[in-house]
Amino acid sequence: MSVLLRELKDGVLTLTLNRPEAINALTTEMLRELGKAFAKEATAPEVRAVVLRGAGRGFCSGQDLREFEGQSLSYKGHLRNYRSVVEGIAALEKPVLAAIHGAAAGAGLSLALACDLRVAAADALLTTGFSKIGLIPDAGMNYYLPRLVGYARAYELAALSPRLSAEEALALGLVNRVVPVEAFEQEVARLALELAQGPTKTYGLIKRALRYSAGATLEEVLEYEALLQEVAGRTQDHKEGVQAFYEKRSPRFQGR
Repeated sequence: MSVLLRELKDGVLTLTLNRPEAINALTTEMLRELGKAFAKEATAPEVRAVVLRGAGRGFCSGQDLREFEGQSLSYKGHLRNYRSVVEGIAALEKPVLAAIHGAAAGAGLSLALACDLRVAAADALLTTGFSKIGLIPDAGMNYYLPRLVGYARAYELAALSPRLSAEEALALGLVNRVVPVEAFEQEVARLALELAQGPTKTYGLIKRALRYSAGATLEEVLEYEALLQEVAGRTQDHKEGVQAFYEKRSPRFQGR
């Protein structure tokens, strides 16, 4: 079977890491398939939201260390595979939702942090993991982690690599919400559908604005906001939203 499953339904593209026997440990093949999926399938006009999840009992246990056992590995070369995935998520002008159950460790956690939203089942367990094998965080974790929790907390999580429960991760801001295990599938599907029925182009512009703000001054952000708002104001979804407001009804966004 494929190491990455793809399913498109109601505008939601679900990408499922499919190595359940290894808690979806990442391999070169899986990363290349993910990179292709975010560069190609996810950019199709019929896709309006993406869910990234894992098959079986966990989200992702990180890099499969057995893949390179007995080999002389160039980390710099291998990390290009991660870079294509992380940059693909960032560049995709559609919301990407990580659905986390069970373990999200190491580079698996990095991929979850790169997503726009994270929903965790109550049984989720998050850990950075890298320092336990004498490595620094990678796959974008050094970018996203301090922006989510601040420098001091990020250093603690990276250096000491504690195992965080879903509730602890929620308290730190690593996940957006925690859902009971029995309601997890339903909540992921509900939120993904809500995103897929929203103003897709606006969601993409929000991603642009927030990413830009990370390295910009207030004056630069104000200028960029005005530029992006001009774009948003010309979308069909903006016109529909205003019309729905006047007519006191829910908007019917088309992603245009």
